[in-house]
Amino acid sequence: MSIQEGKAAPAFTLTDAEGKKVSLKDFKGKDVVVYFYPKDDTPGCTKEACGFRDHWSVLQARGVVLIGVSPDDAASHTRFAGKYQLPFLLLSDPAREMMAAYGAYGEKTMYGRKTMGVIRSTVWIDATGKVKKHWARVAKAETHPEAVLAALTAA
Repeated sequence: MSIQEGKAAPAFTLTDAEGKKVSLKDFKGKDVVVYFYPKDDTPGCTKEACGFRDHWSVLQARGVVLIGVSPDDAASHTRFAGKYQLPFLLLSDPAREMMAAYGAYGEKTMYGRKTMGVIRSTVWIDATGKVKKHWARVAKAETHPEAVLAALTAA
């Protein structure tokens, strides 16, 4: 795992659904929650994204920046966000470089077989740019947004 709680979060610059470059440094002074997911518009990823969407007003009220990252391209992100009214940023990491830096890409077990792929995980980066909390392997996509919200609220 490449990241640790209490240490500086790795810098990144990725492209959003509109083709704009987005960097971690753009959000200096704000709490940032970055969640990594395998693929747009698949059952687990949709449940997770919609869970974050359903808590959007609370996240906004707390000043939290929410970012979803997958290997999908801008067109896929645009369709996914439009279909489910996702109000937060979706970034593309087709080379999976950011995912690797955040421990969100690597070996995992799928259907009893070891494979390389995106590891569903989430990182909360505090206003100083340090990793506040790392959910390294999210087991239940549908309930994970509530766990993130609970951690943010408890802080």
